[in-house]
Amino acid sequence: MKKALMLCAAMFALAAMTACKQNTNNQTQDNMEQRLTLTQEWDKVFPLSEKVNHRKVTFETQYGLTLAADLYTPKNAQGKLAAIAVSGPFGAVKEQSSGLYAMRMAERGFVALAFDPSYTGESSGEPRRTASPDINTEDFLAAVDYLSKLGNVDPERIGIIGICGWGGIALNAAAADTRIKATVASTMYDMSRISGNGYFDSDDKEESRHAAREAMGKQRLSDPMAMAGGVVDPLPEDAPQFVKDYHAYYKTPRGYHKRSGNSNDGWRTIGTQAYANARFLYYINEIRSAVLVMHGAEAHSRYFGEAAYHYMVDGKAEGYNFVGKPNPNPDNKQLLIIPGATHCDLYDGGEGNYIPWDALAEFFSKNL
Repeated sequence: MKKALMLCAAMFALAAMTACKQNTNNQTQDNMEQRLTLTQEWDKVFPLSEKVNHRKVTFETQYGLTLAADLYTPKNAQGKLAAIAVSGPFGAVKEQSSGLYAMRMAERGFVALAFDPSYTGESSGEPRRTASPDINTEDFLAAVDYLSKLGNVDPERIGIIGICGWGGIALNAAAADTRIKATVASTMYDMSRISGNGYFDSDDKEESRHAAREAMGKQRLSDPMAMAGGVVDPLPEDAPQFVKDYHAYYKTPRGYHKRSGNSNDGWRTIGTQAYANARFLYYINEIRSAVLVMHGAEAHSRYFGEAAYHYMVDGKAEGYNFVGKPNPNPDNKQLLIIPGATHCDLYDGGEGNYIPWDALAEFFSKNL
């Protein structure tokens, strides 16, 4: 009898501990979700297509952050579909370019998820507008987790699209996660390369990096919350053309959004510090899955995409100090240069409707 009572007591204690743990987990999840203020009305910079269904969703990352996203699905679709996760540009939100890409892919038969990165837009994370190579890569991997568990998605047919700075992050994610079967890097920046070397590698020397590191250290002590990097406004008359292109997108009704760092005051000055000391595309020459690198012929950033493509295929490229082996599966890698298109033209198509939506859909259909 005594043993039975002790057993019952132990079972009761175990059940109580389990319930407590579940309640704590639920409370933590609820508290995290309560932090997210999701705008339910349509506030994108593009109109909603009549061909798709749309709803707001959230999902968790392995860093304990909750990401906010827009899920687009083709109307009247049946069975399990291929799916695509989309993010970027760096400093933008899902109401801008990434949402447009996701919606256009949903029009063409894919389940598509456009998400705000950690610390950005409607997603969680403090301080706001902070970035990290590993956290941002995890954002993509967590999006793949979420899509894999949806009832209308085939988990063996998931791809990703990264735009601008998120093009490089997408390549890094594809190198890290074999569940990603197809990747598009559109008008990409290599954020680690530009952070450490400057535009066109003009500051690719130890002295420049040392000075930048000293300045960053002082910034951390003087004002770690200072913001920088928003598109300049008003626009100087002598601004370079690519700055004018950014202004034409982020500072006008074409692409302005109140939650976008690029449309406003940028991101934390020290919030991208880790990018300057990383070279996170080291293993992209080992990506076996399909990759399409798409860039405008007139884009100031074209050298990022071309160099990443050649390193991915050949194991070496201008601007890469490291040399690797040629890709074991080069035949499913593609470099697509769009004649006449600038960097920002591939955000939304620009006046020339430069984004080849059907070609992107064909790439994913073939490889997913």
